[in-house]
Amino acid sequence: MGALTQRTTIYLKPELYKALRLKSVETSQSVSEIVNNAVRLALAEDAEDLAAFDAREKEPEISFEKFIKDLKSDGRI
Repeated sequence: MGALTQRTTIYLKPELYKALRLKSVETSQSVSEIVNNAVRLALAEDAEDLAAFDAREKEPEISFEKFIKDLKSDGRI
């Protein structure tokens, strides 16, 4: 591991840990690399979601009730 890593303890269900170990062997990656990549991907998805929220922040709001009424009046439901 590199000098700029942080050691931590996580608790996994036995079947998840077994799957990680098997994937580790099959991909020639350490369990730490697999977990780091998974966390990185999850955080990237969160960042994309937050960016989408920011981009749509100024869109007009519509209530669910009005949306359904509009769909009905347009003949779509």
